[in-house]
Amino acid sequence: MKYFMILLSVILLTGAKGVPPAAAEQYAIKQMTPEVQAALDGRRSRYVQLTDLKREGLVGENNRGYVEAFSDREDVQGIVADENHDRKIIYTTIAQQNGLTGALATIERVFAQEQRDRAQPGFKIQNGDGSWITK
Repeated sequence: MKYFMILLSVILLTGAKGVPPAAAEQYAIKQMTPEVQAALDGRRSRYVQLTDLKREGLVGENNRGYVEAFSDREDVQGIVADENHDRKIIYTTIAQQNGLTGALATIERVFAQEQRDRAQPGFKIQNGDGSWITK
C-alpha cells in the first residue's frame, strides 16, 4: 500500500490534470476490493517466476507499464498475460478511486518508469522513446 501512495504522489506531482499537487498525500487505493486483492495476490505469487523470466531475457518491462514477452513459449505468454491483466486492474482502480479521469496513460507511464528504475542489471527495459536496452 505504501508503494501505491508513493506512486500516486509521483503521478500527481508530474502532471495528472485536475488534481492539485498539495493533495497528493490523500490518494491511494481507497477500497481494497476483492478484484484488487486478487490482482495483488496474483502479482505476489508470480513474482519469482517473472523475475526468473526477466533474468533469462524472455520478458522485459515496456514503456507503458506492462511486461512484454520475447518468447513464444506458452508458459511465458501465460505469465505475461496474467501479470498484465493484474497490473491493468490496479492502474484502473487507482484512477477510478481517485477521480483521475483520463489519467490511466499517466499512471501506466509512471509505473513503467518505476519498473525501469528498479530493474536489475541484465533485465530488458524499454526506454520512453521505444528502444529496448539491457540494463
